[in-house]
Amino acid sequence: MLFRKGEPERALFLVSRAATPCGVEMFARGAVRFSKPNGFEATCFALDGHFSEIAPLWRELAHVDALIVNLPMVAWKRTLFTPALALFLARLRGVHTIIVLHEWADLDWRRRFVLSFYFVFAETVLFSSPYVRAKFARSLLASVRFSIGLVPIPANIARPPVLIRTALCERVTEKARGRLILGHFGSIYPKKQSTFVLDVAAELKSMGRDVFVVFIGGFIKDGGDVETEFHARVTALGLDDDVLLTGYVETDAEIYSILDLVDVFVYSFAEGLTSRRGSILACLQVGRPILVNQSANADEFRHHPSFQAAIERSTLRLLPTAADAKVFANAIDALDLSCKPEPMALFDQAWRDAVLAIKAAVSYRLGARNVEGVGRESTP
Repeated sequence: MLFRKGEPERALFLVSRAATPCGVEMFARGAVRFSKPNGFEATCFALDGHFSEIAPLWRELAHVDALIVNLPMVAWKRTLFTPALALFLARLRGVHTIIVLHEWADLDWRRRFVLSFYFVFAETVLFSSPYVRAKFARSLLASVRFSIGLVPIPANIARPPVLIRTALCERVTEKARGRLILGHFGSIYPKKQSTFVLDVAAELKSMGRDVFVVFIGGFIKDGGDVETEFHARVTALGLDDDVLLTGYVETDAEIYSILDLVDVFVYSFAEGLTSRRGSILACLQVGRPILVNQSANADEFRHHPSFQAAIERSTLRLLPTAADAKVFANAIDALDLSCKPEPMALFDQAWRDAVLAIKAAVSYRLGARNVEGVGRESTP
């Protein structure tokens, strides 16, 4: 397809028909939502894995410049063949094929093997962070020739203008009883090292601080013994009366009502903080300090203005990558929490940055060589 001079680029995002989309799919849908305000035309095409979808997809591809596939999408565990077929059909149509890769090394090797076939039909790969790009570069797929770039991942949820004070909020307040509240937002699973905040709470208690921990979220499905091990850890640290798990919270308004109760957010990732962590961006909209171990890569946030702004404002406080619970506890103990800053208004800007990165990738291939956008890099 030829570049249409003077007209906005048009892209087709593949999504599923899942009623409760995963975070990767929420990114795809969010990019479509924010495309038009940023000079970019985008629509969704929902796949369900039926061959009856091939003909309408073929017709849709006649009217777009690019097909964009986000990986790994949870719903496609049951629909592995059709996204690859969609990429193949796009190549036949002369449509630019773009894969946005949100995760790689942490995926099961069997899943990586299946997804590897998608890259055969990709012309451009946009990575969610330098960390993911570096892990991908160690795979055999790195020898395949395609354009590469980075896309700044925004938060999937926005802080609503009006919050809802629910029974769950009251329960958190009642159980905390005025104590220092440590918060952790997002799903609980081992690779996220979610239980680290429990170790920090135990350290603070040993220092004489009265502390309470609230986990806003729940355990991932098929997590094996994660929940059992979590509760065993709580008991072993003597925190049975100091921890509350909300489980799944339905609305953004209620989520942020609970997040607003938190004094300090605590995270420690095995690889350090990487720019693909949308849960951190969601917490940044509260305005409370977030303590997290820094990435080993000094350039991890160079492509992501929202993370850079949070670091400059000291809302996001980076500790050494290998910092233990005692280092975190001392850093929290030294915080002045008497003044609560205004929440960071970064949701719309972060989505603008993401859309412009995708738009730049589409424009680059179509012939608009002098493209300004966040995240584009030269071809390898």
